[in-house]
Amino acid sequence: MGNSFGKLFRITTFGESHGKALGVIIEGCPAGLMIDEAQIIKEMQRRKPGQSKITTQRKEEDQIQILSGVFEGKTTGTPIGIVIPNSDQKSKDYSHIADKFRPSHADFTYFAKYGIRDYRGGGRSSARETAARVAAGAIAKQLLNHYGVSIQAYVSQVGDLALTKNYKEMDLAKAEENIVRCPDPETAEEMVTLIDSVRKNRDTIGGIVTCVIQNTPAGIGEPVFDRLHAELGKAMLSINAVKGFEYGSGFDGVKMRGSEHNDSFVQKEGETRTTTNHSGGIQGGISNGEDIYFNVAFKPVATIMQDQQSVNEDGERVTVSGKGRHDPCVVPRAVPIVEAMAALVIVDYILLAKSNKL
Repeated sequence: MGNSFGKLFRITTFGESHGKALGVIIEGCPAGLMIDEAQIIKEMQRRKPGQSKITTQRKEEDQIQILSGVFEGKTTGTPIGIVIPNSDQKSKDYSHIADKFRPSHADFTYFAKYGIRDYRGGGRSSARETAARVAAGAIAKQLLNHYGVSIQAYVSQVGDLALTKNYKEMDLAKAEENIVRCPDPETAEEMVTLIDSVRKNRDTIGGIVTCVIQNTPAGIGEPVFDRLHAELGKAMLSINAVKGFEYGSGFDGVKMRGSEHNDSFVQKEGETRTTTNHSGGIQGGISNGEDIYFNVAFKPVATIMQDQQSVNEDGERVTVSGKGRHDPCVVPRAVPIVEAMAALVIVDYILLAKSNKL
């Protein structure tokens, strides 16, 4: 249970942080899609560890092996199987916590649920699992290109340091020009300095990733329990370390009056559009054709290079010492993960919409 996501375009991931490999099975991808394997690898490189001084120094090349579902460069309509071998596991880094519960990790909850746990980097609960999602999301992105839909995420906040510009005021492509993935160069430099300072103090810090989805056709999403924003929220909250999700005006919307918040409809070049977009491109759980934008809040990474008090499996008080290779701030590497999960949701709902009409 809980290892699959999606309805028509459905993925199932498998593997652990320190196992032999990670992988994903993708079902429901239409036949005839030309697969650009180099583009998948590019997405994997954006997420992989060891990118810079502000990410974990674990060295994984995250090379992919497509095992099925693609023939002569095109999808066949059958399940696509992808494997991502692990090559730089250092399981001995975790032997000191084999029977200890690390604060704010899934150690205790996995043990409570299963009566056994893979303590090597958290096993299945590790953020390394998201590599499989990014591989699947890369294929979803290629399918979305067919429909003209684009997705761009970026880091908009680290700790208290936040971008003050709206996404429309910036060239979002510039996010890939610096190691923190913030599209504003000056703010990016400040963010890097802040994260590096936190790292040197053997601590961690959280942040926010903002995502913008453009050219989504109006009319995708399902009523009541499967609203588009609800599925996006589920997708984002399923990512490791995520503590919050808001779309459109979000929590700031409570400060406005209805007369300010309502998005008025107008006709533009023969299309029904809105003059403002406080709704974040979604009304009644269904897309209205405007930009879909949302924020995803990530907590500070739970592993810190400091001693912390905890208990072991026998309930005895113990000291947990921080060891291993970990991110001081997860948000720079979380950007492609957010994009991947957004792509999986949007492509799934586009395929569902096509099945709703003759």
